[in-house]
Amino acid sequence: MVRMPQLDDVLDRMHVVALPMRVRFRGITIREVALIEGPAGWGEFGAFLEYEPPEAAHWLASALEAAYEPPPQARRDRIPINATVPAVDAAQVPEVLARFPGARTAKVKVAEPGQTLADDTARVNAVRAIVPTVRVDANGGWSVDEAVAAAAALTADGPLEYLEQPCATVAELAELRRRVEVPIAADESIRKAEDPLRVVREKAADVAVLKVAPLGGVRALLAIAAQIDLPVVVSSALDSAVGIGRGLLAAAALPDLRHACGLGTGGLFAEDVAEPVPPDDGYLSIGPVVPDPARLSALAAPPERRRWWIDRVRACHPLTR
Repeated sequence: MVRMPQLDDVLDRMHVVALPMRVRFRGITIREVALIEGPAGWGEFGAFLEYEPPEAAHWLASALEAAYEPPPQARRDRIPINATVPAVDAAQVPEVLARFPGARTAKVKVAEPGQTLADDTARVNAVRAIVPTVRVDANGGWSVDEAVAAAAALTADGPLEYLEQPCATVAELAELRRRVEVPIAADESIRKAEDPLRVVREKAADVAVLKVAPLGGVRALLAIAAQIDLPVVVSSALDSAVGIGRGLLAAAALPDLRHACGLGTGGLFAEDVAEPVPPDDGYLSIGPVVPDPARLSALAAPPERRRWWIDRVRACHPLTR
């Protein structure tokens, strides 16, 4: 983790915003994040509200790295991104995909509580009718047997690029990988694990999905990527424009980038802290993101929520050392 600045300096530089979303995603319709304006740029602390300090501290370290440390060297100036399709009804898919002009890859949320495999299949097929390459993300929602059945159903009408975190545990991923031909991608099994390299040792994945904030920053992500012999997909943790900028930087700094990255989630927000930049032919350009002062003011969280985030930073700050 980065060398931490003084707590008072961090709090003096912090803005807390509440970003309305176009559709419910990950169970929320308002995304709260704390933004920190530091000497090196803007950082984002957006650990999800249910995360306790030991886990949330990684997200704070990422924000402070961005705000206080110089960025790593980029190897490319634009990044291919995938469209992100929440667990919407199949009829809503064209509307969602319209927010991702030029995207040739789409990630589709599946295994949503309260929905069925038939719902997932209809959604995936609706996406497949518009976008040539489809990947799905189950967020660990299936057992191994359920994932085997889902893989069969979801590939009946066309291929999948990969199944992202179809099961919750590394052991389950390894078993599933032996039973299906669809490639397996690991997300939570890396970013929420005490040992993020276990998926490699147990041959549990074909692709690694890495997210800047949960791993503690761009440098931490690059360090993990250097130790695994797997293709890397850099993805968003439902970041604001500031966090997306760091994800793009991480993808730009990787020695090799074979897959579209999950960094197009800005289209899920009805309002953001910077003017939205639509993909250009399926790509986003890298570069520093500076929030619009008027947007920071208009999207400011209520005072009681700002106090909540201040308390959260106070709790996490000592754990980032």
